Amino acid sequence: MPKSRSRSSNKGRYQLEPAKKAPRKKSSPRWYPPLVLALMGLGVIVIVLNYMGILPFTNSQTSPVALLVGLGMIGVGFLGTTMIR
Repeated sequence: MPKSRSRSSNKGRYQLEPAKKAPRKKSSPRWYPPLVLALMGLGVIVIVLNYMGILPFTNSQTSPVALLVGLGMIGVGFLGTTMIR
């Protein structure tokens, strides 16, 4: 009578590799979060000073350019906060 092969042999079978840990991402430099917050704060200050008419390059009038600069600074600061680790 022919002998059957045993199933305990792992020859020819695929071996799953153990799960590897993903490398840790570097944390942000210490100066990055204060820089982002300062950028957002400076954007708010530019907008407030624009509406008060105190900005030196606006000739005591509100300027849409100064408003866009302030909003742009706030937007860049907000995008920067998404990259803080």
